[in-house]
Amino acid sequence: MLYSVLSLIVETICGVLAGVLLLRFWMQAIRVRPPSSISQFLYQTTDWLVKPLRRVLPGVGGYDWASFIGAVLFAVISTVFDIWMTFSFAPHTVFLLALLRLIQWILYGFIGLLIIEVIFSWVNPQAPLAPFVRALNEPLMRPLRRVIPPLGGIDLSPLVAFLLLRVALFLATALIVPLI
Repeated sequence: MLYSVLSLIVETICGVLAGVLLLRFWMQAIRVRPPSSISQFLYQTTDWLVKPLRRVLPGVGGYDWASFIGAVLFAVISTVFDIWMTFSFAPHTVFLLALLRLIQWILYGFIGLLIIEVIFSWVNPQAPLAPFVRALNEPLMRPLRRVIPPLGGIDLSPLVAFLLLRVALFLATALIVPLI
């Protein structure tokens, strides 16, 4: 039972920090400027890790690699903790499980952003955060919206995006788990 509680705590802390780091990476990759309250939260939460990592990993190609590698580090820490608690420690296992965990966090992050955008479109399309969330989803939704026209004024592309993200989660798990 103690293992379950500790695992939950470590997984939650690592997941939240990795999610914030991945959001920071994604915002810079697609050149989206967040509202000041969100940027304050993001930078105050992650600067302690990103700033030292930038000395070692400068941004290349316009990407904030320090934020991405920080998220990878949290995936590895979370995975090492889980494996250490079960006493089955093998380097390839850690790498593969950390990779799977990172892919899951990224895909669940996109799913969460899509849910927020759909809620905004139903409840309050003019909400102050709606353009920010729309801009974060735009690189994922643009190709789908080109292929899937609105039917009767209803945009079905988020439904297709949810389905594709779930398929990607399934495939990532199906491809990585047998290698462990």
